[in-house]
Amino acid sequence: MAYYTWILAFHVMSFISWMAMLFYLPRLFIYHREHADIKAFTEVVKIQEYKLMKYIGVPAMWATIISGGTMLYLNSGIFSSGGWMHAKLFFVALLIAYHFSLEKIRKRMLEDDHYKTGKWFRVYNEVPTLLMIGIVIMVVVRPF
Repeated sequence: MAYYTWILAFHVMSFISWMAMLFYLPRLFIYHREHADIKAFTEVVKIQEYKLMKYIGVPAMWATIISGGTMLYLNSGIFSSGGWMHAKLFFVALLIAYHFSLEKIRKRMLEDDHYKTGKWFRVYNEVPTLLMIGIVIMVVVRPF
């Protein structure tokens, strides 16, 4: 399985790209919300939000899922190495749900629906950080 490490490298790169989008899109939502009175600014931010989600986020998420699934298929015995992989996959499932929540928010923001405050987005922006910490600890430390 010499190609397994190539798949792993691709998986890590995909995950980093996906996380970059998950970290930055809520930051754009903050700018969008806090500068809602400047129409020209929000129009530019809407384009940035769209491109970040569609050109980076969606492909990176699917590349992460497909490469991770391929590695699990090639090394299915990893599930018997402890509960760490189950916990990691749980955190990944939450990250996927977070990703889709961002798309729902982005679509509402397109309609200038300012139902959340900049402060709310600042707090919500911390969710992927916490999940990433959990994922990395599960993979590197394998606590159980």
